[in-house]
Amino acid sequence: MTKQALTDLVLDASVVATLCADTPGNDLHTALERLCVQGVRLWLYTGEVHDTLTRVQTKINTTESSKSMTISDARQCLDQKLPKFQWLAALSQDMEYADDADPLAVALIRSTERLGGNAGILSGMPSRLDRGMPFMGADSVFAAEFEPRIDFIDLKIQQDRIRPTLESSIHRVLYHGRYVMGVEIENLEERLAQMAGVEHCVCVSSGTDALLMALMALEIGPGDEVITSPFTFFATAEVIALLGATPVYVDIDPQTFNIDAAKIETAITERTRAIMPVSLYGQCAEMEEINAIGQRHSVSVIEDAAQSFGATYRGQRSCALSEVACTSFFPAKPLGAYGDGGACFTRDENLALRLRQIRDHGQDRRYHHAHLGVNGRLDTMQAAVLLAKLDIFEDEINRRQVVAQRYAQQLAVLENESKLALPIVRSHNTSSWAQYTIRVQGRDELQQALTKSGIPTAIHYPVPLYRQPALAQIEANCPQSDRAADEVLSLPMHPYLSEETQALVSQTLVDVLAASLSTQNQYAGTKV
Repeated sequence: MTKQALTDLVLDASVVATLCADTPGNDLHTALERLCVQGVRLWLYTGEVHDTLTRVQTKINTTESSKSMTISDARQCLDQKLPKFQWLAALSQDMEYADDADPLAVALIRSTERLGGNAGILSGMPSRLDRGMPFMGADSVFAAEFEPRIDFIDLKIQQDRIRPTLESSIHRVLYHGRYVMGVEIENLEERLAQMAGVEHCVCVSSGTDALLMALMALEIGPGDEVITSPFTFFATAEVIALLGATPVYVDIDPQTFNIDAAKIETAITERTRAIMPVSLYGQCAEMEEINAIGQRHSVSVIEDAAQSFGATYRGQRSCALSEVACTSFFPAKPLGAYGDGGACFTRDENLALRLRQIRDHGQDRRYHHAHLGVNGRLDTMQAAVLLAKLDIFEDEINRRQVVAQRYAQQLAVLENESKLALPIVRSHNTSSWAQYTIRVQGRDELQQALTKSGIPTAIHYPVPLYRQPALAQIEANCPQSDRAADEVLSLPMHPYLSEETQALVSQTLVDVLAASLSTQNQYAGTKV
């Protein structure tokens, strides 16, 4: 491990005692604060907590004769004087070498290994330092310069925030052992349905499977047509084709990137069975107009809400806007698991029942298969993770609004100069801001320049679905989708994006556009 690669630093009991006895502002405090700013995470090992508090108590009582510190006082001192830290959980494997001269040293090593190869242990004890890596003295830790790293999506900060609940929830599943359809699934479904504002939620194995099962529940198959957007992730049309139906593409609104509701009705034929609008980047499509079209033609509406859970449309939540809605819990989504997951939402009891049967091989009772189905159950472990995340989800949605507003303020000068177009959220909508996506000409050159400057970006999505080899349809005519695929660029977006980091992203974007695109035609924007 090179010092420049250090990402995590465990503080052993000796260092913690020194920090608590010293006043903030000394060299060690300052150095640790600098590491935190540069993205290094600090940890205290829970298995060493008694030794840590005892050392703090002894150190302060020894250095300050007027003090008579108790263990309770030591715990308060820990919270007051240490830089931000996380508790590193003790696991049973840590105690395998209890016969070592310093069993806690071995336990520290084992626990630190779980943080990955770029973790070290800061210690002031000569006997531990003599063991070598991962034990490190202050001089070796602080000698190196660390470059700040910007994450496109930072799930570490979120995990730090919910760690105690998360760990207890996961261990609860390990202990009760119901890894498939445990009680956490039912609890999650109840909370999600309540949050969305519908009667029924059916948790499933992925967002893709949610779409597939919704189509199956509506008995869509060979010969049928499903109208959808061509500017979205592959899964939207993939599930239609897998069932033998035909995706029919309607072009997008260039301002919102969602399907253009005004163009849907002309695409309906006698074979149309459903309309599947996608709520892209976190903003709902024009669901009121789309539902009205569906009702006029007796066509089902399925909201692909993979990116918009937590958003609202005319005061209603995404996933409560149509006959059935589907969302994804892929880790990068606004509400993400630590693996694949998804859910279907509906107010229709019969439809919900059919969805529950389909996700479990079409069973209406054990070993009695009334329908063809799939193995589409959500893992109990993922439900436990999502339940922990739900506790802070509303706050995170609010934080995403703040981040989006800051981008709008910081990048307004570029839009005013017609160098790019910022996202547009309709006045009757709120977005969950799954992505913050701008439009810019010369996108590929800009992305390369930002990458060289340490700014991560992504393209959602570079190829319209009708140009994918597996779904190619020559007759598709969607010029706005073609244009968007050439121009969209997503910037770092997550609830914990700091003002300083966001300012750096925005200023770098300003500088790169000024330097590398000054000779190109200015972007005309999409404020049409």
